[in-house]
Amino acid sequence: MQIAIIGTGNVGGNLATKWAASGHTIYLGVNDTSDFKGRELLKNRNTSVHRIKEAVKKAEIILVAVPATAVVAVVRLMGDTTGKIIIDAMNVVMGRGPEGYAHTTDAILANTQTRDVVKCFNTTGFNNMNDPVYGDTRIDMFVAGDSEKGKAVAQQLAADAGFGACYAVGGNDRFELMEQFAFFWINLAMMQGLGREIGFKLLKR
Repeated sequence: MQIAIIGTGNVGGNLATKWAASGHTIYLGVNDTSDFKGRELLKNRNTSVHRIKEAVKKAEIILVAVPATAVVAVVRLMGDTTGKIIIDAMNVVMGRGPEGYAHTTDAILANTQTRDVVKCFNTTGFNNMNDPVYGDTRIDMFVAGDSEKGKAVAQQLAADAGFGACYAVGGNDRFELMEQFAFFWINLAMMQGLGREIGFKLLKR
């Protein structure tokens, strides 16, 4: 897949590395191609850096992993997203998010052309993007959105990043639930003192 990654910090950077290693072509989308966080990502195979609009134009899939307060400004820099899939990996945390929106995914939908927007890779820490394996178990990922095409792509990319199953939890009406689930992980890891090395696995019988 041709993937634009907007946000080259911990989440975007780890996923860029995993997906490049899986054979995907990665276009890092940044404001300044000569000075940006994550320059070491260019050592990954199949990875290049571009201005945001150019990266989006080249890609089929767009991962957005910027601070939630910046999402509207960043999405408006993308240009035409018609026919593309956007994966939102962000969360509003402690009330810090896009002004006027309950969560980041609605902010994306309100400021872009494509309707193929899903929320995924937001429910665990960046350390689990780097290494989702606990012993002999791969932790699970979750995705929400009305776009069946978008959910299928996110599920494939979760597998390519090394996660176990990626469960669809519903449509656009479950975006807020996904952010609440993310806060549940944050609560356990940070506020309850369990630390970042925790993850979720759905068990069935």
